[in-house]
Amino acid sequence: MPAEIISIGSELTTGAKLDTNSQWLSLELSAVGVQVHYHTTVADDGDANVNVLKTAIERADLVLITGGLGPTLDDLTRDVLSQVLDVPLVLHEPSLHVIRGMFARRNREMPERNVVQAMFPEGSEPIPNARGTAPGIYVEVPRAGRTACQIAAMPGVPSEMRVMFQEAVLPRIAGRQSQGRVIRQARVNCFGLGESAAEELLGDVTARGRDPEVGITVHEATITLRIVAEGQSVAEVQRKIDATKRVICERMGDYAYGEEDDELEHVVVRSLCSAGLSLATSEAGTGGLVAHRLTDVKGHAECYRGGLVRPDIAQLAAPSGMAGEPLSGASRVSREMAEAMARHCRDQYGADLALAVTECSDTDDREGVTASPLVFIALADRHTVDCRELNVAGDPAILKSRVAKSALNLVRLKLLREQVVESARSR
Repeated sequence: MPAEIISIGSELTTGAKLDTNSQWLSLELSAVGVQVHYHTTVADDGDANVNVLKTAIERADLVLITGGLGPTLDDLTRDVLSQVLDVPLVLHEPSLHVIRGMFARRNREMPERNVVQAMFPEGSEPIPNARGTAPGIYVEVPRAGRTACQIAAMPGVPSEMRVMFQEAVLPRIAGRQSQGRVIRQARVNCFGLGESAAEELLGDVTARGRDPEVGITVHEATITLRIVAEGQSVAEVQRKIDATKRVICERMGDYAYGEEDDELEHVVVRSLCSAGLSLATSEAGTGGLVAHRLTDVKGHAECYRGGLVRPDIAQLAAPSGMAGEPLSGASRVSREMAEAMARHCRDQYGADLALAVTECSDTDDREGVTASPLVFIALADRHTVDCRELNVAGDPAILKSRVAKSALNLVRLKLLREQVVESARSR
């Protein structure tokens, strides 16, 4: 089922806003085995909208539209659908009743202009909007000698669109897509290696035509392996997914850290709580991002003692036991500084583990030449300090996120090793 996503709005074509809806919808469609062949962005122009929609109906079996369903004069989607389908707009009284009710609950009088939001092309179906006043529109367009083209028009507001898609549009798509077959998807998340290295380890797992299919996506250094399986029953599909997960975990080893929405901080907090251990943090190069991520996890208070965040590592010099020494680039971004930060943080908070992150340096002053930017990450326990040098060359936009994830991953791997040792001792 080839699909096309049409995003409507002059704010998108002028660059005033980013089209995040198309990206989100594409990921959701991919998860149920629907391939998106086209992304089209069009301004608030009637003729342009008509041309775009006519083209989409010819080349796609599924067309998702976002935007243009508001009450203002530049909201043209319902009129464009009416024109392309060659049918009049008709008032849907139940939808109008819902819209009036929303205004009443807010103690506001509904402007007469909002009546237009209850107008639908004849023969189409209203899609309820749980978050806003603009209902969506669903219609199937007959095509000679072919299956009908499914069209779903949804609001442009992401929070409204996403709920509408999940609750009302996706079931319609899945019903057509499966045709008696079951489609399920799963995700395995990995960290610590690049995309090419991951593909090399996975081998034929990501080969085209494999059953089930496995695709790779990368976001801020996290690799997600998306498994899409089809079958005649839920049990058959689940067996395929479970078997593929086992192969992925065997080949990826410790690089695989979680499934579905798991982030590294979720795994770290769960592992700390399970082991009955506490953690503190000291950050100079991440702006407190490690602490922020940890405290976003439910139950973090059971294991996270707190953290130090400084914009300049010089402010950490005195408490780190390096007072009185000149802080050159080498001393600010060094193994010694990272280890001192970790030990001080461990002692100050009385934590079982302490994680430290230095500043990022653009030059390697130890050699006196320009080099790849470096960050040092150290993890102290009651007796030792494990320090790692991290080369952070690459996209500066994700530098802090990548460093924070690397720091959390260092904790994860330590806890994983200790769990293996403890398991071996108990046998």
